[in-house]
Amino acid sequence: MKEKLLYLSLLATILTIVVFLQIYKVEPFESFSLRFNDINFELQKKEINKDIVFVAVDEPSVNEFGRWPWNREIIAKGIDSLVQADVVLMDMIFSEPTTKMQDTALADSISGLNSSVCGFFLRHKSTQKISNEELEILTDSALDVLQSQIKEYKTPLFLSATDAEINIAPILQACTLSGSFSTIAASDHLFRSYPVSVYFQNILYPSLGIQGLRLKFDSDVNRVDDWHVEIDGHIIGLNDKGFVRLNYYNPEQYKIVSFLDVITQKVKPEYFKGKIVIFGITEVGAGDVVSTPMGSMYGPLLHYTFISNLLENHLIKEPHILPLFLITFMIFTPFISLLFLKKVLYRVVLNLSLYLLFYVVVRYMFVIEMLYIDLFYPLIALLTSAVTVEAIAFTLQERRSRFIRNAFSSYLSSDLLEQLIKTPESLVLGGESKELSILFSDIRGFTTLSESMEPVELIKLLNRYFTPMTNAVLENGGMLDKYIGDAVMAFFNAPITVENHADAACLTALEMIQKLNELNTELKKEGTNPIKIGIGINTAEVIVGNMGSDNRFNYTVIGDGVNLASRVEGITKNYGVNILITEFTLKKMKKEFIYRKIEPVKVKGKDEAVLLYELMPFDEESKVIKKSYDEALKVYIDGDFIGAEKMFNKLVQEYDDNPSKYFLEAIKEKNTWGVHTMSTK
Repeated sequence: MKEKLLYLSLLATILTIVVFLQIYKVEPFESFSLRFNDINFELQKKEINKDIVFVAVDEPSVNEFGRWPWNREIIAKGIDSLVQADVVLMDMIFSEPTTKMQDTALADSISGLNSSVCGFFLRHKSTQKISNEELEILTDSALDVLQSQIKEYKTPLFLSATDAEINIAPILQACTLSGSFSTIAASDHLFRSYPVSVYFQNILYPSLGIQGLRLKFDSDVNRVDDWHVEIDGHIIGLNDKGFVRLNYYNPEQYKIVSFLDVITQKVKPEYFKGKIVIFGITEVGAGDVVSTPMGSMYGPLLHYTFISNLLENHLIKEPHILPLFLITFMIFTPFISLLFLKKVLYRVVLNLSLYLLFYVVVRYMFVIEMLYIDLFYPLIALLTSAVTVEAIAFTLQERRSRFIRNAFSSYLSSDLLEQLIKTPESLVLGGESKELSILFSDIRGFTTLSESMEPVELIKLLNRYFTPMTNAVLENGGMLDKYIGDAVMAFFNAPITVENHADAACLTALEMIQKLNELNTELKKEGTNPIKIGIGINTAEVIVGNMGSDNRFNYTVIGDGVNLASRVEGITKNYGVNILITEFTLKKMKKEFIYRKIEPVKVKGKDEAVLLYELMPFDEESKVIKKSYDEALKVYIDGDFIGAEKMFNKLVQEYDDNPSKYFLEAIKEKNTWGVHTMSTK
């Protein structure tokens, strides 16, 4: 429960941090975000509007007419060639009077245009004193409809200033409307957005581009909601500052005409018929050059870009909820992948694949639908979440590894232990049904042995005995379940899968007898009585897993198959053999072993009889004994007691064979071969 609360708190923390970074545009993340998404403009192949022209006061023009500012009669003459244009936008200011003749000439030329928009820009400090007459004329260009609607909303917070630099009164009167060409760069000093309107002295004035579109459409701008305005059915999405994101074109697409070509009519007046003309300055020292995602551009091209965006339906749409959804999704993705994928590599591939899929889809949506979705903050969310998840996974893995090492290092071989550490999911509380081979071994006459020895000496002897027995289990891939007094319980094929687990159990039993013989040789030299053991093996479907509580449990096995293995171990003393296996184990054995049939036995607590076999050492003597024994047993089963008795007697005399002794007793009592019922455990 505590871990779940920890994960949820981490998720909430990461989500809060990333959303905070996005909403409040914290640096340097915001600059990284902007640059990261600028690739949008490189991917698309959209065409610019053909009815927009930029007439530039460029270097050839300055070479012809001298440094800017020029005699206003020259400018007036050039403007006279633009009379067939729909709208002319003046991206320049005539804020100081010259001669009356020059000012009048320019004002008359502007008045002769179909419609015109004169520019002004905001300043925080200005030496220009704006007269009441000029302010009254300028106010005629205010956006009263939008301003009245703004009062009903809290956003956006349009750009504002207390001072401005505007045209002189004659020019203001000549222009159809006035519009602001003030704008601001993004945090990385690149111009990416265009203002819809600005505040000057608490009055809302549209930008140069908006005023030009108002005149072209003969329509006003209306508020749709907090984030959108519309003009002539064109929806314009805004940010919280009242800016629209510009959708830049390849710089080569912008049509730029030299003022010199206009005034000399190298470009005929008919060329401008029905077009929107932007009149501005590009000459170094007089005009402005701005940095954009597409490189350096002339400032007037910002108006050009915005107007073309609207006319060509290239306006960028920015869903405000979708980025938050992507951030949330990317935060949860690594946590979800951790539940289904255990390998770090697989999780990394999944996380990156999902992000790349979103990346391709989002970029495609921008190219097709002009849908701008920030992919930087979702990437930050994914990376932060993934690092957190992997740190948690590593910590948990280390904790599990330590637990497993502490819990199983004494019960599994080092190879199996490493496999178990790699697959700790098999150790969840509870169990599973699985086919195992279970082995029980027990010391014969342990009570007598313990009564003849001091406790300290007895413990030393048991330790000497258990060490080779345990090693035999571990070396053959078994799991040492427990020591039960002088008994050993082990099983094979859990928690790690062991192929041919029946063979592994049988090999373990044979090695245990071999190691016991070696120990008994040492004990004989020390004057200690030898140890005798019995081993029982059964293969069955049992329940294996962690049994206990969440805080304390044991990895063990339960089921009838386990009980049968224990009973079989106890029966070894009845036949005087070291190892007995059940018919179920025999069926699963793949390797060649030497074994001989004993008889069907119905153990206590079981209704059905189980056929038992003795597992014999793999040597020549065992082969000889087995051959003679099998022949004698067949004769006995066929009912020839006299013949069987002779053959069993020979085995007893030559090899002191205990199973033969058992069947000699059965012959004396006239017992036929069949099911033998054990009344004791």
